[in-house]
Amino acid sequence: MRHFGHLGVDVRRRLFLVEPAAFDRHAPAATLATALGATLYLPATRGTLVSDVRRQAARGVTSMVLCLEDAIADGEVTAAEANLVDGLRALAEPVGAAGPGPVGLPLLFVRVRVPEQIGVLVGRLGTAARLLSGFVLPKFTEENGARYLDAVADAELACGQRMFAMPVLESPELAHLEHRRLELLGIAALLAKYRDRVLAVRLGVTDLCAAYGLRRSPESTAYDLALVAGVIGDVVNVLGRADGSGFTVTGPVWEYFPLGRSGAELTGLLREIALDRVNGLLGKTCVHPSQVPAVHASLVVGHEEYCDARDVLGSAAERGGGVVGSAYANKMNEVKPHRAWAERVLGRAELFGVARAGVGFAELFAACRDAEVRGGR
Repeated sequence: MRHFGHLGVDVRRRLFLVEPAAFDRHAPAATLATALGATLYLPATRGTLVSDVRRQAARGVTSMVLCLEDAIADGEVTAAEANLVDGLRALAEPVGAAGPGPVGLPLLFVRVRVPEQIGVLVGRLGTAARLLSGFVLPKFTEENGARYLDAVADAELACGQRMFAMPVLESPELAHLEHRRLELLGIAALLAKYRDRVLAVRLGVTDLCAAYGLRRSPESTAYDLALVAGVIGDVVNVLGRADGSGFTVTGPVWEYFPLGRSGAELTGLLREIALDRVNGLLGKTCVHPSQVPAVHASLVVGHEEYCDARDVLGSAAERGGGVVGSAYANKMNEVKPHRAWAERVLGRAELFGVARAGVGFAELFAACRDAEVRGGR
């Protein structure tokens, strides 16, 4: 896989100073956590599940979640499980040169409802379980978390390959102030025991809003809701630290679609993506394919950002600290305080690329949309 690999070679050369690097599902966990990008959720009830997965892979989607939880009704679970098993078995079969086989698929995860569902699904999938990179664990709490994580570990043993967990923090225990501190500290201690198993921590803002009967509008962001913003800040405070104890924390779902071509229709999403970034979040949960190009275009490292990060790390290797001037002559780069930031920027640059000077979001987004039009999608 390669972000923006669906764009033509000439287009990529025009847009990128440094093109995104290729990766696969066997890459180190830190690489995959950064590479998740726009994680597209797909209800497991979809009758076109197989073609949907292949089509989205061809459009540049590199991570998908097949959802058995809130995306489907309670009465649809049995049928959704059967459809998911049949679909993954079909995807496991190689196809001809006209389309991608298993190698051309995105990172695939299943969002389950209860821990016991993990083992049942792996057993039913048989060898097709090898297509999965792991499981998304909803309503994750200190109380139920060990059962979920043990189930993922058992699944790994059963299918003989690495399986990751992505806990979703969305329970009332986190929304309610009187429980939040102890709940977060308990989750942090639990995840530390399973560190090699946890790929990223996801935020379930829709459920957090539900605890207070709230919903953000298309013009507002999760950070405009003071109650939700407080939870996000506390989650990053405890679980997103840059001292080696933290995890990648992904941005919350954006509920509104479809996105057209006008800038006005992108305003809310882009504001939230920008606030995700400055608040320490990376990647985003998406519920519609039209959201993916916007998220990925926003993750490309800008030329100025790249120059500053590279200068900070270069100076860090040569000197014990101090200040270095920005190549753009508009800011102060402090070697020690900015080092962790610079490392994260260059990690993102490796997987999402570096834009040429003068190339910004608009050009990157337009190239992705033009590729869709030319592909007839």
